[in-house]
Amino acid sequence: MGHLSTHVLDTASGRPAAGVAIELRRLAEDGTGVTLATVTTNADGRTDDALLSGDALTVGTYELVFAVGDYFARLGHGGERPFLDRVPVRFGVSDPAAKYHVPLLITPWSYSTYRGS
Repeated sequence: MGHLSTHVLDTASGRPAAGVAIELRRLAEDGTGVTLATVTTNADGRTDDALLSGDALTVGTYELVFAVGDYFARLGHGGERPFLDRVPVRFGVSDPAAKYHVPLLITPWSYSTYRGS
């Protein structure tokens, strides 16, 4: 059974990023989207459950939007206007039976992602 999951790591501090709000959207061909879930990372920088699983995960384009500006503001980084505010990660699902894991590695000034396992 396929599923979609994520986690966020604060590579500047070397710790999981707890309390990061994440919005999951499914996008239509014209770029418009519908919000499927809004979650917050736990103390381990992960969501408590898969974002999508089973029949809810279908072929298509999805976007995760991570509220990293709010996270770093709570830590006292970024000043009045953070360099990074919302980080969108747009990706495609071609096999809904597969596992899709989308980690986000962040600092107040950079981020990276990849398809994990």
